[in-house]
Amino acid sequence: MNIPEHKTQESKEEKRARHAWYAYDFGNSAYASIILLAVFSAYFKNVVVGGAEGTRLWGIAVGAAAIIVAILSPILGAIADVARSKKLFLGIFTAISIAFTAALFFVGPGDVVMAMVFFILAEVGYRGAQVFYDALLVDVSTPETVGNISGKGWAIGMLGGILALVLVLVPMQFAGEVFKPNHAFLITAVVFLVSSIPTFLYVKEKHEVVEQLPLGKLIKDSFQKLANTFKEIRTYKEFLRYMFAFLIYNDGIMMLMDFAAIIGGTLFGLGTVELLLFVILIHITGAVGALLFGRIADRYSSKISVIYSLLILIVSLACLYFVGDSKIAFFIIGAFAGFSLSGAQAVSRTMVSQLAPPDKMTEFYGFLSVAGRTSTFVGPLVFSTLAYRMNNHYENIGWATEAAEKGGQYWGIGSIIFFLVVGLAILLTVREVTASNPMVYPDSE
Repeated sequence: MNIPEHKTQESKEEKRARHAWYAYDFGNSAYASIILLAVFSAYFKNVVVGGAEGTRLWGIAVGAAAIIVAILSPILGAIADVARSKKLFLGIFTAISIAFTAALFFVGPGDVVMAMVFFILAEVGYRGAQVFYDALLVDVSTPETVGNISGKGWAIGMLGGILALVLVLVPMQFAGEVFKPNHAFLITAVVFLVSSIPTFLYVKEKHEVVEQLPLGKLIKDSFQKLANTFKEIRTYKEFLRYMFAFLIYNDGIMMLMDFAAIIGGTLFGLGTVELLLFVILIHITGAVGALLFGRIADRYSSKISVIYSLLILIVSLACLYFVGDSKIAFFIIGAFAGFSLSGAQAVSRTMVSQLAPPDKMTEFYGFLSVAGRTSTFVGPLVFSTLAYRMNNHYENIGWATEAAEKGGQYWGIGSIIFFLVVGLAILLTVREVTASNPMVYPDSE
């Protein structure tokens, strides 16, 4: 009688911990939706800076944050691996992100340096916290449930993004001039704060530290481990090929997410309310896409699923060149892009589990994560620099200011398509792995 009772009690605690872990994803998705996708990127470009220079500086800000996170990632990953302090560091980086997200409220027209510094710090906090949040997954799951729990966290995060967008959209629509875009940043910070609290209250770290290392040795060991992993990965050709494919097409995906609001505002004249509606739409179609492409991956293969999703995304972006300034067309294209983009993101990580040796799974996941963070500054800088320089070129040959800026944006879109096509081309050379045709390594049984 006592054994079942113990199991029931334990099950309740685990369930509460899982729900608390989900809640954090709910909140940090609010940050991604408002700051990166819908409001702040467009506000920075159009209000704080203005014109093509706004696009250029936004790319620099996103790239700078990515570089800082790339440098920190090996160190943070090592800490997450060996220290029983994941929640402590999660709290530190979350607090940084929330504080500087709220501080964006004070950014107005012309406050370029303040806006860039506050955004970069908020972004570093957001990305740094993600390392420790992901590391807590092993504390709320088992090897048998990790995939399901991870997927549910992603889906609940989408709901958090939609809620944040609605909380901003409603007062913006009905309160008129009283509610300004700056208020959206305060709302985002509050949603992020409230949603993160259950994680700190109910998620327990299960893995004790065997040995506490000095910080200097911890940093040195983390980079040594990274170097050793790279040496090992070079002997796994299929994984290495997939890694290069992923890094390139993922850069294209990140470029699209970072500049979607700027593209919508510049080429199609979308205002803040319309951008909020647009991002809600791509969240909904993205959730559907993730579920559908996940089923395709299970029925056929992850490779086939990612190929289909990238093809749809490439065709969707190419359509932007043929629809003029139709807002309806942009929303339709966005629906398909969100559908395919989320599918690619959701399925890509499963390919790692299929291509990596079973005994090196965590190690290879970690390496791909670090490599991904290291490369993501390239795409935004390419987009922003190309769009800015082509804008200047068109102005120099006599184009009107608005036409020149639109022309530059089309070159930026072309760079996204280029990254996606090159990544897809490399992906086609990667072996297709299925449950009936698994990857078998000589040293595995």
